[in-house]
Amino acid sequence: MDGNLSLHVANFSTLFVCMVLKFPQIFVLLRARAAAGVSLNSLLLELLGFIVFMSYQMYYEYPPLTYLEYPILIAQDVIVLLLILHYNRNLKHSLIYAALFVGGWQLLTVKKWVIDLAMSLCTLISGSSKLAQLQCLWRSKDSGQVSSLTWALATYTCMARIFTTIITTGDTQVLVRFIVMTILNMWVTATVIYYKPQAVKQD
Repeated sequence: MDGNLSLHVANFSTLFVCMVLKFPQIFVLLRARAAAGVSLNSLLLELLGFIVFMSYQMYYEYPPLTYLEYPILIAQDVIVLLLILHYNRNLKHSLIYAALFVGGWQLLTVKKWVIDLAMSLCTLISGSSKLAQLQCLWRSKDSGQVSSLTWALATYTCMARIFTTIITTGDTQVLVRFIVMTILNMWVTATVIYYKPQAVKQD
């Protein structure tokens, strides 16, 4: 009973957090009207990782509560992407990205080996997205437009998913992904805080 309660708490808290996870980042971008410090490559890789992971979970008919947050995260990432493109004056590229992501999404589930291969690369893809953001921060040494709260919330959701994965599916690939993502999200969070301008200590 306690195990089921803990699982429900982890699932629903993750879902709730993910419903607002990108809001701090969106608000920071809107307030600053600039996207300095926010890595476009990181966001694109993150979107790709989310799409692959959700497609894998759906393909193998995993419990919906183990991946229900991903459509929400994808929608929020799309908003962040549009804001970055807008502030970088590259909004016309949004149609190209949309075509690539939608086309790739359709191809993922054409064959079993395709989705399995994509999932085997998912940790690398998602990990690369965090490293791209870290590289952007190291290069600019300024995290003024990067929300530390968003990254902290992402760390929590990955930690919660480690627990839910162990309890529900025990899928090793999924478990490894969440462990790696937890570590990298913590690293990005710490880096964002480190490079946060002294005059702006809150999002």
